[in-house]
Order: sequence, then C-alpha cells, then structure tokens
Amino acid sequence: MSVLMMLSVTGDPKKVEEYSSSHPDVMREIIDSAKGRGLIAHRFYGSEDGQIIVIDEWPDEASFQTFFEENGARIGPMMEAAGVSSEPHPTFWRKLDTHDEHGRGA
Repeated sequence: MSVLMMLSVTGDPKKVEEYSSSHPDVMREIIDSAKGRGLIAHRFYGSEDGQIIVIDEWPDEASFQTFFEENGARIGPMMEAAGVSSEPHPTFWRKLDTHDEHGRGA
C-alpha cells in the first residue's frame, strides 16, 4: 500500500511560485525524476503565515528517499529562493483501515 509524504517548512509560498515560474525546466526535471521513481501524486500548498507544505503519494518510503537524495541539488535552490533555512524533514503516513473513506475514489 502507498504512503503519503508530508514535508512542512517555514518560508515564502509566493517565492516558491515565482521560482517555479522562472525555472520551468528545473521543475520539469524534478517532477520527471520523481515520476521515474514511482511518484503517484504531488502538490505544494502555502499559507498566508509563511508555511509551505509538500504532500506526495509514493509507492513506499524508500522510493521517495531515493528520489530526494538524487535531486537535492535541484530542490535546494528552490527552497533557498523561498527563504527556507531549516533542513526539511519528511514525515510518512500510512492509510488506516477505518471503513469510513469518502471522496477521490474511496
């Protein structure tokens, strides 16, 4: 069963959007690499109080870890541009069997 990866950092969400708009080739390289490692779904979210969250779905934790290690040199400049100064620490979540799923293919 797949896992969700959540990575939360403090930074400027608008700067993430600006970086991705001005570096579409880098963003495409990152997403292509992720898909090649098994990425199922990916989204960035930002809040008005300077929080950035990345939520991905991966086949397993190891697939994400391999991707992240291979792409640190591409991801780092985007995080720096957004003013992120702390080391990102992903958290992995597994789906619980609660028999009350709703939406998105439940």
